Amino acid sequence: MAKTPTTDRTTLGYLACATAGCLWSTGFFFGKIALAEMGVGHMVLYRFLFACLGMSPVLLRRGFREARSLSRREWTLLLTASFLGVPVQFLVQFWGLKLTSVSHACLMVGAVPVILAVGATIFAHERLDKIGWLALCASTAGVALIVLQGRAFGGIGNAHLQARTANSPSLTGDLLVLASMFISLGWILINQRLMLRHTPLVITAYGLFVGTLMLIAWVLAIDGPPPVHSVSLQAWLALAASGVLCTATTTLLWNWGIHHVPASRAGVFLNIEPALGSAIGVKLMGDQLGPLTWVGGALIITAAVVLTSRGAVKTEGVLE
Repeated sequence: MAKTPTTDRTTLGYLACATAGCLWSTGFFFGKIALAEMGVGHMVLYRFLFACLGMSPVLLRRGFREARSLSRREWTLLLTASFLGVPVQFLVQFWGLKLTSVSHACLMVGAVPVILAVGATIFAHERLDKIGWLALCASTAGVALIVLQGRAFGGIGNAHLQARTANSPSLTGDLLVLASMFISLGWILINQRLMLRHTPLVITAYGLFVGTLMLIAWVLAIDGPPPVHSVSLQAWLALAASGVLCTATTTLLWNWGIHHVPASRAGVFLNIEPALGSAIGVKLMGDQLGPLTWVGGALIITAAVVLTSRGAVKTEGVLE
């Protein structure tokens, strides 16, 4: 039987979502490389400057003419979402990454579908069935196990603390990454409301640029001008990859993909990030995963797959 254009677009939609999930999984790895040469604020700033560079063709082609279609209230919502989603979320998230391992940070991101389910239940009045609540409890238990493992790594005494490397997990780092996931909930829910009247691509592009302007003001006021000449080629390549590939490209692929496949099924591909990202941390960064981390990670990823594959949560507009 010959494939129809609709079937081809559905296949391409799944491929786009899967590619976005794979690229997202490398974000913490590239971030860790850049953090070895600069502070958190400067690293996040460079990431979003490169992301804006990658997203600029979209805005130049179709974005500016839609600015006038946003009402004053919608601009207020967009500014609020941008503030939460760019400077606040990412500064908190990468402060956490600086203090913990790539693998632990990626596994914490696996809690996003569960956090979305809670948000949809509280704010959008969606209902979870018994299986949904069971998945929620399993994911919460998984996060608790990873946090306990991070505490075990980071709380054994001064001699142990001195021996820790930049890739070691810690309780503080794990909790900061988890806190950034809750901050992202406000960003996602506000963007979903805006995308009822405007295209996801335009809302994402405007949010990215406005959030980056806020980030510039914040970082320059707190950390001063970012380093330029002291940054190695390896760090520049990592920054460019995290901005263009892990932010701009993933957003374009994800938004295109969820227009051609059911969002509930596309949400399964969000789980590529914690699974592949933690594997990258182990293979490339030398991360050590304790037994509690393995069990906790399995619980988080399983719960996320159950929730998203059963359509319990909507994931449009997610930007990682």
